[in-house]
Amino acid sequence: MKIGAIVQTRMGSTRLPGKVMLDLCGKPVIDHVIDRLKQSKLLNEIIIATTALEADRVIVDQAKKNKVKWFCGSEDDVLSRYYYAAKENNLDTVVRITSDCPLIDPVLLDKIVEFYISNNYTLVTNAGNNLTQRTFPRGLDVEVFSFRVLEDAFYNATKSHQREHVTPYMYESYGKDIYYYKNDMDYSNLRWTLDTNEDFELIAIVYDKLYDRYDGKFGFEEVLDLMKMNPELCRINANVEQKKLV
Repeated sequence: MKIGAIVQTRMGSTRLPGKVMLDLCGKPVIDHVIDRLKQSKLLNEIIIATTALEADRVIVDQAKKNKVKWFCGSEDDVLSRYYYAAKENNLDTVVRITSDCPLIDPVLLDKIVEFYISNNYTLVTNAGNNLTQRTFPRGLDVEVFSFRVLEDAFYNATKSHQREHVTPYMYESYGKDIYYYKNDMDYSNLRWTLDTNEDFELIAIVYDKLYDRYDGKFGFEEVLDLMKMNPELCRINANVEQKKLV
Protein backbone atom coordinates (compact mmCIF):
# COMPACT_ATOMS: atom_id res chain seq x y z
CA MET A 1 0.00 0.00 0.00
CA LYS A 2 1.44 3.34 -1.05
CA ILE A 3 0.49 6.13 1.35
CA GLY A 4 1.03 9.73 0.36
CA ALA A 5 0.36 13.08 1.95
CA ILE A 6 -0.96 15.65 -0.50
CA VAL A 7 -0.51 19.20 0.73
CA GLN A 8 -2.73 21.77 -0.96
CA THR A 9 -1.13 25.19 -1.12
CA ARG A 10 -1.09 28.44 -3.07
CA MET A 11 0.12 31.99 -2.64
CA GLY A 12 -3.29 33.58 -3.20
CA SER A 13 -4.87 33.27 0.25
CA THR A 14 -7.82 35.65 0.61
CA ARG A 15 -7.14 36.70 4.20
CA LEU A 16 -3.33 36.39 4.37
CA PRO A 17 -1.76 36.35 0.88
CA GLY A 18 1.61 34.62 0.64
CA LYS A 19 1.23 33.05 4.08
CA VAL A 20 3.04 29.84 3.10
CA MET A 21 6.22 31.86 2.54
CA LEU A 22 6.10 33.76 5.83
CA ASP A 23 9.24 33.28 7.92
CA LEU A 24 9.28 31.10 11.02
CA CYS A 25 12.69 30.72 12.66
CA GLY A 26 14.50 31.43 9.39
CA LYS A 27 12.45 29.15 7.13
CA PRO A 28 9.18 29.63 5.22
CA VAL A 29 5.99 28.07 6.56
CA ILE A 30 5.80 25.54 3.71
CA ASP A 31 9.27 24.21 4.58
CA HIS A 32 8.18 23.58 8.16
CA VAL A 33 5.06 21.73 6.98
CA ILE A 34 7.25 19.52 4.78
CA ASP A 35 9.82 18.98 7.55
CA ARG A 36 7.11 17.87 9.95
CA LEU A 37 5.57 15.47 7.43
CA LYS A 38 9.02 13.98 6.82
CA GLN A 39 9.02 12.95 10.49
CA SER A 40 6.12 10.56 9.78
CA LYS A 41 7.03 6.88 9.85
CA LEU A 42 4.14 5.81 7.61
CA LEU A 43 4.17 8.23 4.68
CA ASN A 44 5.78 6.90 1.50
CA GLU A 45 5.37 10.14 -0.43
CA ILE A 46 4.87 13.86 0.18
CA ILE A 47 3.30 15.79 -2.70
CA ILE A 48 2.90 19.56 -2.81
CA ALA A 49 -0.26 20.29 -4.82
CA THR A 50 -0.36 23.85 -6.05
CA THR A 51 -1.68 25.68 -9.12
CA ALA A 52 -0.27 26.40 -12.55
CA LEU A 53 -0.30 30.15 -11.87
CA GLU A 54 2.98 32.02 -12.22
CA ALA A 55 2.64 33.31 -8.65
CA ASP A 56 2.81 29.73 -7.37
CA ARG A 57 6.11 28.89 -9.06
CA VAL A 58 7.83 29.83 -5.82
CA ILE A 59 5.98 26.94 -4.15
CA VAL A 60 7.26 24.51 -6.79
CA ASP A 61 10.76 25.85 -6.15
CA GLN A 62 10.36 25.09 -2.44
CA ALA A 63 9.17 21.56 -3.21
CA LYS A 64 12.26 21.01 -5.35
CA LYS A 65 14.50 22.47 -2.65
CA ASN A 66 12.99 20.10 -0.09
CA LYS A 67 13.23 17.12 -2.48
CA VAL A 68 9.53 16.27 -2.46
CA LYS A 69 7.11 15.74 -5.33
CA TRP A 70 4.91 18.52 -6.65
CA PHE A 71 1.85 18.82 -8.86
CA CYS A 72 0.37 21.90 -10.54
CA GLY A 73 -3.36 21.85 -11.23
CA SER A 74 -6.56 23.83 -11.09
CA GLU A 75 -6.74 26.86 -8.82
CA ASP A 76 -10.43 26.49 -7.92
CA ASP A 77 -11.17 22.80 -8.55
CA VAL A 78 -8.95 21.55 -5.75
CA LEU A 79 -10.65 18.14 -5.86
CA SER A 80 -9.30 17.63 -9.37
CA ARG A 81 -5.88 18.79 -8.17
CA TYR A 82 -5.92 16.04 -5.54
CA TYR A 83 -7.21 13.41 -7.93
CA TYR A 84 -4.59 13.98 -10.60
CA ALA A 85 -1.78 14.37 -8.05
CA ALA A 86 -2.74 11.06 -6.43
CA LYS A 87 -3.18 9.30 -9.77
CA GLU A 88 0.12 10.56 -11.15
CA ASN A 89 1.92 9.22 -8.07
CA ASN A 90 0.03 5.90 -7.88
CA LEU A 91 -1.24 6.46 -4.36
CA ASP A 92 -3.44 3.83 -2.73
CA THR A 93 -4.14 5.94 0.35
CA VAL A 94 -4.32 9.72 0.48
CA VAL A 95 -3.58 11.83 3.55
CA ARG A 96 -5.03 15.30 3.04
CA ILE A 97 -3.06 18.14 4.61
CA THR A 98 -3.34 21.89 4.10
CA SER A 99 -0.31 24.17 4.11
CA ASP A 100 -1.82 26.49 6.71
CA CYS A 101 -0.95 23.93 9.40
CA PRO A 102 2.70 24.55 10.39
CA LEU A 103 2.00 22.85 13.73
CA ILE A 104 0.81 19.60 12.13
CA ASP A 105 1.87 16.73 14.41
CA PRO A 106 3.52 13.76 12.61
CA VAL A 107 3.00 11.45 15.60
CA LEU A 108 -0.72 12.21 15.66
CA LEU A 109 -0.83 11.85 11.88
CA ASP A 110 0.71 8.38 12.10
CA LYS A 111 -1.81 7.33 14.76
CA ILE A 112 -4.69 8.38 12.50
CA VAL A 113 -3.18 6.66 9.45
CA GLU A 114 -2.53 3.52 11.48
CA PHE A 115 -6.14 3.51 12.69
CA TYR A 116 -7.33 3.88 9.10
CA ILE A 117 -5.17 0.96 7.94
CA SER A 118 -6.34 -1.29 10.79
CA ASN A 119 -10.06 -0.59 10.42
CA ASN A 120 -12.68 -0.65 7.71
CA TYR A 121 -13.72 2.98 7.42
CA THR A 122 -14.12 5.02 4.25
CA LEU A 123 -12.55 8.08 5.83
CA VAL A 124 -10.79 8.70 9.14
CA THR A 125 -10.28 12.23 10.38
CA ASN A 126 -9.60 14.25 13.51
CA ALA A 127 -11.30 17.24 11.89
CA GLY A 128 -14.28 16.70 9.65
CA ASN A 129 -16.92 19.20 8.63
CA ASN A 130 -19.04 18.90 11.77
CA LEU A 131 -17.83 21.07 14.64
CA THR A 132 -19.40 18.74 17.22
CA GLN A 133 -16.97 16.01 16.11
CA ARG A 134 -13.77 18.04 16.56
CA THR A 135 -11.71 17.59 19.75
CA PHE A 136 -8.24 18.62 18.53
CA PRO A 137 -7.17 22.23 17.97
CA ARG A 138 -7.83 23.54 14.47
CA GLY A 139 -4.50 23.31 12.66
CA LEU A 140 -3.77 19.63 13.37
CA ASP A 141 -6.26 18.48 10.74
CA VAL A 142 -5.70 15.12 9.03
CA GLU A 143 -8.05 13.32 6.64
CA VAL A 144 -7.25 9.81 5.38
CA PHE A 145 -9.10 8.06 2.56
CA SER A 146 -8.46 5.70 -0.34
CA PHE A 147 -7.77 6.65 -3.93
CA ARG A 148 -10.98 4.82 -4.84
CA VAL A 149 -13.01 7.17 -2.64
CA LEU A 150 -11.16 10.19 -4.06
CA GLU A 151 -11.95 8.95 -7.56
CA ASP A 152 -15.62 8.57 -6.67
CA ALA A 153 -15.70 12.16 -5.45
CA PHE A 154 -13.83 13.39 -8.52
CA TYR A 155 -16.36 11.88 -10.93
CA ASN A 156 -19.53 12.55 -8.94
CA ALA A 157 -19.09 15.78 -6.98
CA THR A 158 -21.02 18.50 -8.82
CA LYS A 159 -21.39 21.35 -6.32
CA SER A 160 -18.82 24.13 -6.19
CA HIS A 161 -18.02 23.68 -2.48
CA GLN A 162 -17.44 19.96 -3.10
CA ARG A 163 -14.89 20.75 -5.80
CA GLU A 164 -13.16 23.55 -3.88
CA HIS A 165 -12.87 21.88 -0.48
CA VAL A 166 -12.06 18.32 -1.69
CA THR A 167 -13.83 16.19 0.93
CA PRO A 168 -17.42 17.55 1.41
CA TYR A 169 -18.79 15.02 -1.10
CA MET A 170 -17.26 12.22 0.99
CA TYR A 171 -18.86 13.47 4.20
CA GLU A 172 -22.20 13.92 2.45
CA SER A 173 -22.10 10.47 0.80
CA TYR A 174 -20.39 8.20 3.33
CA GLY A 175 -21.62 9.58 6.66
CA LYS A 176 -21.90 6.31 8.60
CA ASP A 177 -18.60 4.99 7.22
CA ILE A 178 -16.57 7.92 8.56
CA TYR A 179 -14.64 7.68 11.82
CA TYR A 180 -13.91 10.81 13.83
CA TYR A 181 -10.65 10.27 15.68
CA LYS A 182 -11.01 11.99 19.04
CA ASN A 183 -8.77 13.21 21.82
CA ASP A 184 -9.61 12.38 25.44
CA MET A 185 -10.00 16.08 26.21
CA ASP A 186 -11.79 18.60 24.03
CA TYR A 187 -9.43 21.31 22.76
CA SER A 188 -11.54 22.33 19.77
CA ASN A 189 -11.65 25.89 21.10
CA LEU A 190 -7.94 26.33 20.32
CA ARG A 191 -6.92 27.74 16.96
CA TRP A 192 -3.46 26.71 15.68
CA THR A 193 -4.06 27.21 11.96
CA LEU A 194 -2.61 30.03 9.85
CA ASP A 195 -5.19 32.22 8.16
CA THR A 196 -4.78 35.72 9.63
CA ASN A 197 -2.14 38.03 11.08
CA GLU A 198 -3.33 37.08 14.57
CA ASP A 199 -2.83 33.41 13.77
CA PHE A 200 0.70 34.12 12.55
CA GLU A 201 1.49 36.12 15.68
CA LEU A 202 0.56 33.11 17.82
CA ILE A 203 2.36 30.53 15.69
CA ALA A 204 5.51 32.68 15.52
CA ILE A 205 5.61 32.81 19.33
CA VAL A 206 5.16 29.03 19.52
CA TYR A 207 8.07 28.51 17.12
CA ASP A 208 10.26 31.01 18.96
CA LYS A 209 9.63 29.17 22.23
CA LEU A 210 9.81 25.54 21.04
CA TYR A 211 11.62 25.16 17.72
CA ASP A 212 15.22 25.30 18.95
CA ARG A 213 14.43 23.61 22.25
CA TYR A 214 13.10 20.50 20.49
CA ASP A 215 15.17 20.74 17.30
CA GLY A 216 11.94 21.16 15.34
CA LYS A 217 10.45 17.95 16.72
CA PHE A 218 7.70 19.31 18.94
CA GLY A 219 4.07 18.33 18.63
CA PHE A 220 0.58 18.59 20.03
CA GLU A 221 1.53 17.88 23.64
CA GLU A 222 4.44 20.34 23.74
CA VAL A 223 2.36 23.16 22.22
CA LEU A 224 -0.49 22.38 24.61
CA ASP A 225 1.86 22.52 27.60
CA LEU A 226 3.13 25.91 26.38
CA MET A 227 -0.45 27.17 26.15
CA LYS A 228 -1.28 25.94 29.64
CA MET A 229 1.76 27.70 31.09
CA ASN A 230 1.01 30.87 29.11
CA PRO A 231 -2.80 31.10 28.84
CA GLU A 232 -2.58 34.61 27.43
CA LEU A 233 -1.36 33.06 24.16
CA CYS A 234 -4.81 31.60 23.53
CA ARG A 235 -6.30 35.06 23.48
CA ILE A 236 -4.13 36.30 20.59
CA ASN A 237 -6.39 34.78 17.92
CA ALA A 238 -9.41 33.82 20.01
CA ASN A 239 -11.68 36.20 18.09
CA VAL A 240 -10.76 34.96 14.62
CA GLU A 241 -13.73 33.34 12.89
CA GLN A 242 -13.19 30.25 10.78
CA LYS A 243 -14.21 30.61 7.14
CA LYS A 244 -17.34 28.67 6.17
CA LEU A 245 -17.20 25.91 3.56
CA VAL A 246 -20.38 27.06 1.85
